[in-house]
Amino acid sequence: MDSLVTVLADVEKRGFKIQFKVREEKLISLKTKNSFFPNEVKIIHFYRFEGESNPDDSSILYAIQTNDGEKGTLVDGYAISADAATAAFVLKITDISK
Repeated sequence: MDSLVTVLADVEKRGFKIQFKVREEKLISLKTKNSFFPNEVKIIHFYRFEGESNPDDSSILYAIQTNDGEKGTLVDGYAISADAATAAFVLKITDISK
């Protein structure tokens, strides 16, 4: 399995260059500061990574496209290490591909 850094670099080469963060139940573009509700984004692909020596180091990378065409990534912990706000936001997204 590839590392998070390797997959992130590959996803960025495919145009997902913006970084996103979840704040106050919205997805925020760290580049443009635009905000999006779950129904305004699509998860194009997602990748899970297992911690090599510690399951608490597990993470997930989402490749996201917004309704206005921004493409970027959102990284979160997985399972017990997930951010509650990010996990709640992602659960509300209905347009998910893999």
